[in-house]
Amino acid sequence: MIYIMKKIFIHLLLLSGAVCSSKITHAQKDTSLYRPDTVLVNMPAQWTLEACIDYAKKKNISIATLRLSERSAQEDLLQSRAAVLPNLTGTVTQGLVNSNNANPVVGGFQTQASLSGNYGVNSSITLYNGGYLKNDIRSKQLSLQSANLNVKETENDLTLSITQAFFNILLAQDNVTSLQSVLTTTQVQLKQGQQKFDAGALAKKDLLQLQSQVAADQYNLVNAENAFRLNTATLKQILLLPTAYDLKISAPDSIPVIQAQANLAEAQSEAQQTRPEVKNGEILIQRAQVEVEKSQAAVKPTLSLGAGLASGYSDNQGFGYFSQLNNNFYQTLGLTLGIPIYTRRVNKTNINKTKILLEQQKLSLVNTKTVLNQQVEQAYINLQNAQAQYNAADTQMRTTSEVYRITNEQLALGAVTTLEVLQEKNLYVQALQNFIQAKYNAALYNKIYEFYMGIPVTF
Repeated sequence: MIYIMKKIFIHLLLLSGAVCSSKITHAQKDTSLYRPDTVLVNMPAQWTLEACIDYAKKKNISIATLRLSERSAQEDLLQSRAAVLPNLTGTVTQGLVNSNNANPVVGGFQTQASLSGNYGVNSSITLYNGGYLKNDIRSKQLSLQSANLNVKETENDLTLSITQAFFNILLAQDNVTSLQSVLTTTQVQLKQGQQKFDAGALAKKDLLQLQSQVAADQYNLVNAENAFRLNTATLKQILLLPTAYDLKISAPDSIPVIQAQANLAEAQSEAQQTRPEVKNGEILIQRAQVEVEKSQAAVKPTLSLGAGLASGYSDNQGFGYFSQLNNNFYQTLGLTLGIPIYTRRVNKTNINKTKILLEQQKLSLVNTKTVLNQQVEQAYINLQNAQAQYNAADTQMRTTSEVYRITNEQLALGAVTTLEVLQEKNLYVQALQNFIQAKYNAALYNKIYEFYMGIPVTF
């Protein structure tokens, strides 16, 4: 019988060692942590949209925090898996006892000190608990998946913010280039007008109109440069780049504006199947269902197996140290059955609350899907409107550009006045800015619409 008990205890000991080894191995696999003090090295000379998105995913503080939460969920999963294995506890007790004992030789009492020691090793394992441990592992697995999807949700939000900021910079940059060209043309006209005025071929009023137009074009250029700086600062802040860092973006060779796109129903269906917020909602429902099963396990009996080895010695015995350890060595093996009888409604309350949580998660998923459909629909409407505006702006820009060109030729022939030329020029500048705005709006909403369907944002 002693041999059988020792064999069972050894098996329990080996299983306990296995879980310790598993924890150590996993801890050695992932030791990387987000370092907010990382020095900026090997930064690109010019940032593409893809480079901005990749950098932000690595350095964003919110994403880094969620990744740490994901690692914490991984640790919870490891702990829940280890809970099905036996534990192992060792105890060592050394004691000194001072007492009055009867003296058999001279009579009376004498003070005597004795040294004693007790040593033991105990282990236990849960054999049945109504499926609690099994469901706890499933719950932790789902929590880990949810933590991973939380990271992806935040990455998606960050991607949209960076994309919009990047397009705003491209728009402002194109505006600056266009207005610089316009200003150069106006300055040339002013120079020619000054020469004509000096020669007596241009009235003072026309010369003042040209000077006023140059000042207006300079004002528009300053506003465009201010917008470029502000949009650049916005992107730097999203990327968490230092204030003194000189961020330069790399404009793509071409920007697709009008593209064939999936219809709204197809886009919404694709979004429902690919977006992480929907998957996360479905996983949270599964986790809530598992939590209901976990709470129901509390009303069921539990059965556990325990085993122990122990021995001890005392220096007031007539045997030696090792002889006492051998003589006092004993083994224990037993089963413990726990039956919940009355818990003052604790278990019932927990069961009802987990059922309520399940219904809340179901409603949350319905809301998530509804909001996502609305977002895709809004992106679709924005895209349709932006493409229509682009087509109209393109036609307007081409016609006003041609009219402005003809008017300039007529001015050289003296067929029109300076005021007429400036009026046509202002119409051309307005049409040009409308065209640039519509161009980048159409391209941006095209990217956003594709992104909702699971297509990465790239040029």
